[in-house]
Amino acid sequence: MAHLSLPLLGLGEVVFEGKKYSSAAINKKFNWEPIQLKSKEGLALLNGTQFMSAYGVYSLLKAKKISTFMDVVAAISLEAYDGRVEPFNELIHKVRPHNGQFITSRNILKIIEGSEIAAQDKKHVQDPYSFRCIPQVHGASKDVITHVQKVFETEINSVTDNPTIFPEEDEVISAGNFHGQPLAMALDYLGIAIAELGSISERRIYKLIGGTRNLPPFLVSNPGLNSGFMIPQYAAASVVSQNKQLATPCSVDTIDSSNGQEDHVSMGANAATKVARMMDNLEKIVGIELLNAAQALAFRKPLKSSDYIENLIAAYRDEVPFVEQDIEMHLVIQKSIAFVKGKCTEMTIKDFV
Repeated sequence: MAHLSLPLLGLGEVVFEGKKYSSAAINKKFNWEPIQLKSKEGLALLNGTQFMSAYGVYSLLKAKKISTFMDVVAAISLEAYDGRVEPFNELIHKVRPHNGQFITSRNILKIIEGSEIAAQDKKHVQDPYSFRCIPQVHGASKDVITHVQKVFETEINSVTDNPTIFPEEDEVISAGNFHGQPLAMALDYLGIAIAELGSISERRIYKLIGGTRNLPPFLVSNPGLNSGFMIPQYAAASVVSQNKQLATPCSVDTIDSSNGQEDHVSMGANAATKVARMMDNLEKIVGIELLNAAQALAFRKPLKSSDYIENLIAAYRDEVPFVEQDIEMHLVIQKSIAFVKGKCTEMTIKDFV
């Protein structure tokens, strides 16, 4: 907060058009005058939960979008794995009516509607949890996101300054609205939800390369000669493990400062920056799942998936090629991640596909 505020006073540095300048130089360039602080204004610029609120809202908006798009990617994985549709039956979710669970199951059914792959007879009775329990896991994370949204909506419409001035009551009260505990705990909760979305995504990646359900090992036609999609799963597993470690709560930590006056702090700023990093990691994991799912789905031909999925894969193939033999996988992984980011950016903030 101090570094953000310094340029208002003609101090510190700013980045303008990709270059770093002193604030004094920028003020001179635009004929701006530094502001002159009045009583209490300096403290107002520094005190409060604005930093963690801004980071948190940014990550929250991204989480809402990717949690919906992950239903799309999971549906493609389900089709590629020749998964059963019964676990998404509305009857199942009416008797355990968690909102996120219901939303997820309805999304999956809508996405695969009309699929020849889904309609064909299945030899297997049940799918692994990472497919069968998509509504329960994705849904639980959606419910966390909804809870965290309520916390942040309250916070960004609140006064977190100290002391707080009440002009009509002619009161100046020194209290603790600056304390970030409500946000810190909510951000830690959001981090757990993000970690779990990535964890189940990586498990689907792992299943797709396993050489079962009439899919070739590592999703290439000649797996003995080619390592295929083995290494992308390594990459996903690495990033998933990072997120699991980052999911350790920040809000249970505190340290004494200001000669014991500030003896309990929220660590909310650390929680906020941590969650932003976890969101970046989740985008990588989902990009790798989509890369694997699209590759695996091609081995289901001549059967077709739903129009929704076929159209999405057609757009995806304009950006990311089908892999015939070993290539530099880093490049296609990056393209797939960029596709996921682009689709999430395009999405409106909603729960249903």
